[in-house]
Amino acid sequence: MGLKSNLHNLKEKYRGTKMAPAFNAIHTFLYLPNEITHSGTHIKAADDLKRTMNMVIMALVPCLIFGIFNAGFQHYAAIDGSLRADAFANFFTMDNFIVGAWTVLPLVIVSYGVGLIVEFIFAIIKGHEVEEGYLVTGMLVPLIVPVDIPLWMLSVAVVFGVVIGKEVFGGTGMNILNPALTIRAFLFFAYPTWMSGDKVWIHEAVARTGTADAISGETILGSYAQNAEVAYSAFDKFFGFIPGSVGETSTFLILIGAAILILSKIGSWRIILSTFAGAAVMGLIFNQVADAGIISDSSKFFGLMNTSWYEHLMIGGLAFGAVYMATDPVTASQTNKGKWIYGFLIGFISIMIRVFNPAYPEGVFLAILLMNVFAPTIDHYVVQGNVKKRMKRLKVKTA
Repeated sequence: MGLKSNLHNLKEKYRGTKMAPAFNAIHTFLYLPNEITHSGTHIKAADDLKRTMNMVIMALVPCLIFGIFNAGFQHYAAIDGSLRADAFANFFTMDNFIVGAWTVLPLVIVSYGVGLIVEFIFAIIKGHEVEEGYLVTGMLVPLIVPVDIPLWMLSVAVVFGVVIGKEVFGGTGMNILNPALTIRAFLFFAYPTWMSGDKVWIHEAVARTGTADAISGETILGSYAQNAEVAYSAFDKFFGFIPGSVGETSTFLILIGAAILILSKIGSWRIILSTFAGAAVMGLIFNQVADAGIISDSSKFFGLMNTSWYEHLMIGGLAFGAVYMATDPVTASQTNKGKWIYGFLIGFISIMIRVFNPAYPEGVFLAILLMNVFAPTIDHYVVQGNVKKRMKRLKVKTA
């Protein structure tokens, strides 16, 4: 008998028991569900939650592959700085991929392994089906953390994020905070020294040999925050040949992912565009303040204030957050006008936090979590505004 037949037999054997959700989840993950609608009127469409989640994962895969290469490249570039002179030529080598995979893939395995175990436990205890929502969260988490974060820290954070960020609210579709960002927020506040991003990651094997004991350096945001000189070109920043979290460095690939999400009608172009617009406006305001001489060169705020507005869009996690986090359909605003407001405020607040928090010059995840909380309020006032306009039109017609 084939695998499909065996899984189907197990599914039927445990139907009605507490273990049924676990076998149903495995069967559904590997094969198309055979459930059909039986009554009532339904909208027929080819998409479902599983296909939607798979499309988001497809949009994330280029960032993951690039992040694996970049982890290896940053490792060797930290040892031999001359490799940065021609980053593109020295980037796509098998050695970079091997070192990067050795470090990044365990993050993916732990993220999915721990998260799905928690999902299965809650499904068995509560007696509901295992939801597909964690398929995306499990991919997002390793892309938004430093490559050198200890696996046990990641495990603790994943448990916290899944339980507190999602399950306590009722599961996928009921959470008010993005689970992946909840995990990152937990890591940031629980283990700030590991999330500060002020060191260039070096593979542990090199550290043991003693060849790179003295090699360390600021990330781009850290350098700007310290008013230090940044040696990376606009080319490096846009295409991602810079140190940073695994999947957040390549703005080019993130924009390709944005195109996939927009064309598949999964991600909101209004939120993406307005987030970039809000960040650009805040960046321009800070640039004007810096040019006016209100803030001195010696000020701890000057470095990031004086950073060009368009550079703010390419460095840090802003682009990644705008495309993959802010557009989460569960936690984002639902009205079209609300999406413009929601996205603009995310970008605006992200740059504000980035500039005024030089100890950790990255604010996009805090801004998104903040706006997750206010998204229902934004939609409420948008709807009420539309109601009032219609009532005024009705009064004019009946007058």
